[in-house]
Amino acid sequence: MRSRFAFTLLPLTLVAGQQIATLTAEVHPSLTWQTCTAPGSCTTNNGKVVLDANWRWLHSTDGSTNCYTGNTWDATLCPDDATCAKNCALDGADYSGTYGITASGSSLKLNFVTQSGQKNVGSRLYLLADDNNYQMFNMLNQEFTFDVDVSHLPCGLNGALYMSGMVADGGMAQFPTNKAGAKYGVGYCDSQCPRDLKFINGQANVDGWTPSSNNPNTGVGNHGSCCAEMDIWEANSISTALTPHAADTPQQTMCTGDACGGTYSSSRYGGTTDPDGCDFNSYRMGNTTFYGPSMTVDTTSKFTVVTQFLTDDGTAKGTLSEIKRFYVQNGVVIPNSESDIAGVTGNSITTSFCDAQKTAFNDKNVFADHGGMAAMGKAFEAGMVLVMSLWDDYYAHALWLDSTYPTDGAATSPGVARGTCATTSGVPSDVESADAAAYVVYENIKVGAINSTFGSA
Repeated sequence: MRSRFAFTLLPLTLVAGQQIATLTAEVHPSLTWQTCTAPGSCTTNNGKVVLDANWRWLHSTDGSTNCYTGNTWDATLCPDDATCAKNCALDGADYSGTYGITASGSSLKLNFVTQSGQKNVGSRLYLLADDNNYQMFNMLNQEFTFDVDVSHLPCGLNGALYMSGMVADGGMAQFPTNKAGAKYGVGYCDSQCPRDLKFINGQANVDGWTPSSNNPNTGVGNHGSCCAEMDIWEANSISTALTPHAADTPQQTMCTGDACGGTYSSSRYGGTTDPDGCDFNSYRMGNTTFYGPSMTVDTTSKFTVVTQFLTDDGTAKGTLSEIKRFYVQNGVVIPNSESDIAGVTGNSITTSFCDAQKTAFNDKNVFADHGGMAAMGKAFEAGMVLVMSLWDDYYAHALWLDSTYPTDGAATSPGVARGTCATTSGVPSDVESADAAAYVVYENIKVGAINSTFGSA
């Protein structure tokens, strides 16, 4: 994952907070998912989803005055981090009307642009175990399966399903000034150590806040929120990437300034996380006919994505050693494509694959620097939260996913070509206008023993 800047492309009043407001009732949409022990032997879980705090209305605790408007804080309500947390309250969400989010049974649909009283772009949601706690996952010696429809996701959009090293209650127990917690989608973190979050660890991110120069709704503060991240699925109809991101500390920690590293800092590799990850993008690995419209995995219709997290001893106590991918479409099990890059073999993510890929692409091996596969496994042991989102990219236009990136590189150089999208594609103002009706659907989530969620591979 290269950037999540577009997560904060919000209506003027939709931001993150720590106190609780009641002007809008917070009712979590229901979403069922299954745990499996063998093919056809699955138990249904009655889960719910919650909208991330950064999309929500933040206003004064004693009224409805915005604490944040455009990309600036109210100087009276929010003169500093601590005072802002006391003065500002986070409100409930109208999931379908304001945000274009609908859930039915095991299916979750996220619309790209929703126009109601204001314009909303994209969304980020988390799976809940109950109304006050995120569902935690340890994927060691397990597989994760879901169905997805990316047929309405063009160049520049990213429908992402991934896991984050967030804590179960959203930080309420650890940070007493955090009154909202998981119930209001608080506590986000990822491997970019995002500094565009309005609240981190029970305090506002006011101090040092610099409004964005190209996004009227976002900015960068002094603090960021770091953790390990497992990108099970980042995709549109053109390209997809499977990417683990290691971290020195697997669960959420707060960083300061450029020491955060990642997309939001002047030194990308200055932090405690791996912002690049070790990715498997079939197009980038040399197979240009595997994933896309009318290809082996045909993105014009729904398909199933299976990801297996294998350990060295075949138990949940072992060390993460391999991440394997399968697809199922029209009843056919499709193994992931093989690498066609000289010096890089295989169709799964292993330590040897990552080391060889970094060498072939002349990329810095930050994944290994931060512990690689073993560190990713430690994040699973600590527990990770399931995230489902749809976003466009103000920083790099998602070219790192579906085009030639860096744009001044030669497409014939190993690792530079990632998809067929033009280097001029993905500009947020363009996609928000031309592709406002875009959407993604995630459904039939299953978690269980290896080969239990989709049949034998």
